[in-house]
Amino acid sequence: MGDIIVITNQVGELMTNCYIAGNTKTREAIVIDPGDEADYIYKILNQEKFTCVGIFLTHGHLDHMGGMKRLKELTGVMTYASEDEKEILGSSSANLSAMLGYPLEDSVDNYLTDGACIKILDTELKCISVPGHTRGGMCYYFEDAKVLFSGDTLFASSIGRSDFPTGDGELLISSIEEKLLTLPDDTVVYPGHNNHTKIGREKKFNPFFRF
Repeated sequence: MGDIIVITNQVGELMTNCYIAGNTKTREAIVIDPGDEADYIYKILNQEKFTCVGIFLTHGHLDHMGGMKRLKELTGVMTYASEDEKEILGSSSANLSAMLGYPLEDSVDNYLTDGACIKILDTELKCISVPGHTRGGMCYYFEDAKVLFSGDTLFASSIGRSDFPTGDGELLISSIEEKLLTLPDDTVVYPGHNNHTKIGREKKFNPFFRF
């Protein structure tokens, strides 16, 4: 994985994976999907002596963005999400926060497009739009480190739900096949919930696909 390490933290009632991806040389890090417990995530950053340089959302559901505002206050960094996720972030019904009892509407500083490449952590982060779980589902790929953050798009032996607002099951499957399962087999996949996996394993064992 080169100089990039990944620290997994399960946060909130739905045990969402909030990731800290950090460069061990520069001691800079980004946080992906701070769904809750922002003060705890900030504590981990400090314990590991990482300076946060960005907060990234894979999508706008509450369990992935609920702690974003507080973490931004603590770190002072920019926030990022897909440009197609504005509707979800800005609607308490669409982002499921009203349903879960914590109505919240939010936005980010920078809206990203499919294929955008960001120079960060002394390497390059590629933004891969993978609609289906939500319209603006976005995965983040460190090609040099062979690391993919897939949010609720691709799981170990499963895929994300598509019955929430702006979801589309057929589009989700085709998007994963075309944009994620074409990545190198040894790419490590860090999903929004449960255990990490690899692209090669999902091509072989994920029941939603036939390769």
